[in-house]
Amino acid sequence: MTILDSPESVGTTTTTTSTADPGTCVRRRPSAAAGGGGEEAISDSLSKTSSLETDSLVFGSENDQSQIGDGDGGDKVANGEDREKDNLAKFSYRPSAPAHRRIRESPLSSDAIFKQSHAGLFNLCIVVLVAVNSRLIIENLMKYGWLIRSGFWFSSKSLRDWPLLMCCITLLLFPLAAFVVEKLVRQKYISEPVVVSLHILITTATVLIPVFVILRYDSAVLSGVTLMLFACVVWLKLVSYAHTNYDMRALSKSLDKGEASSVSSNVNYSYDVSFKSLVYFMVAPTLCYQTSYPRTACIRKGWVVRQVIKLVIFSGLMLFIIEQYINPIVTNSQHPLKGNLLYAVERVLKLSVPNLYVWLCMFYCFFHLWLNILAELLCFGDREFYKDWWNAQTVEEYWRMWNMPVHKWMVRHIYFPCLRNGIPKGVAVLIAFLVSAVFHELCIAVPCHIFKFWAFIGIMFQVPLVMITSYLQNKFKNSMVGNMIFWCFFSILGQPMCVLLYYHDLMNRIEKTQ
Repeated sequence: MTILDSPESVGTTTTTTSTADPGTCVRRRPSAAAGGGGEEAISDSLSKTSSLETDSLVFGSENDQSQIGDGDGGDKVANGEDREKDNLAKFSYRPSAPAHRRIRESPLSSDAIFKQSHAGLFNLCIVVLVAVNSRLIIENLMKYGWLIRSGFWFSSKSLRDWPLLMCCITLLLFPLAAFVVEKLVRQKYISEPVVVSLHILITTATVLIPVFVILRYDSAVLSGVTLMLFACVVWLKLVSYAHTNYDMRALSKSLDKGEASSVSSNVNYSYDVSFKSLVYFMVAPTLCYQTSYPRTACIRKGWVVRQVIKLVIFSGLMLFIIEQYINPIVTNSQHPLKGNLLYAVERVLKLSVPNLYVWLCMFYCFFHLWLNILAELLCFGDREFYKDWWNAQTVEEYWRMWNMPVHKWMVRHIYFPCLRNGIPKGVAVLIAFLVSAVFHELCIAVPCHIFKFWAFIGIMFQVPLVMITSYLQNKFKNSMVGNMIFWCFFSILGQPMCVLLYYHDLMNRIEKTQ
């Protein structure tokens, strides 16, 4: 070929290009200077140079040409440049030019699939998802009509749930009681064992009183769930408050005795009991108490308004999916552990998609919108309320990433204290799941007045799933395998089954009561 036979012209062309247009300067590939295959590498480099020059010739703008020079000298340079480009365009795509120069993989091959951008396929999935769900919405409205009702969530009884409301207000007294206890021990009026006993009494009453009120008064399910969630949050905060102050007292005594001299200079370990710190902690979007938190400079009011609008929209969407899709499915179903097994599997699979949508809406509304709104209003700086749990490769990773406030509380007040007391790591993980299972059961079973321990069993079943998914992840060494197994257990086998179990048990209880 003419280009290969004239390597000197290559350097002239490259030099001219870099002088005339720095934006199209091409560096020679390092492989071209290496031994073996040098002629092929030079050909590849020349092909790239020719391609760039041709593109510049075809798509160059008048502004680029005017920047080359003005007057007669500029015209001569431009004419010379044009002649060089004409020559390169003339020899770039000859039939004898090689079309295959390197070893390449197909974009969807196993070795190259993760190196490609899948933005187009993602857009396709969005379009298909919108089209399919739009058809399902139209079909649902044509078949069932408008089904949204408020009786299941807010019945006429809900407005008369004043005992639950009074109990919710009463819960605010327990942080005040914990503060009084800490003040007394700060002034050395009571001993350490008495402090521990009083905090145990306060935290226990925080949970048992709401349980008694809900079971005593037959209220709406949503009212009971709201009260139990609030009581559990207060309990977690008070445990953190008591545990942190206990540790700060112990550390302060060690520092006074000179036993703990290596303390990080970036952390404030000074022990003080401040009512202002307690009030801020009780309303802040965190479950871990500390005397100070990272704070932002100001409140973005416009941003807060936008998040509130999103919260209203997605809450309405969640209500629409529950009333239009989930309620008809569970109403026309049977108990999954009784009757036809094949029919129960069909109901679970049909329920899995709308249940997944509701769960995602709930996660987005609470963990992203509501907690960020609260953090913005309080200038709370640490807003890592969740991580990318959707990329979890094992069940263990999911539980460590999806609910960061609870995860940080578990690690700080259960997991590491267990390890410091000589408890093995596996037993410490089991204790953490046990605590989580107890509170899941309380938040669901108590408002429904059903104690079948479905939620407790579901959470404790996560322990063998952690081991199974970790084993499969280590065996296959592929992140896609673990992530697919996680999504199967999460969206198909787990939550839809629990929804059907609790629904039918709740309906059976209501029928027996009536």
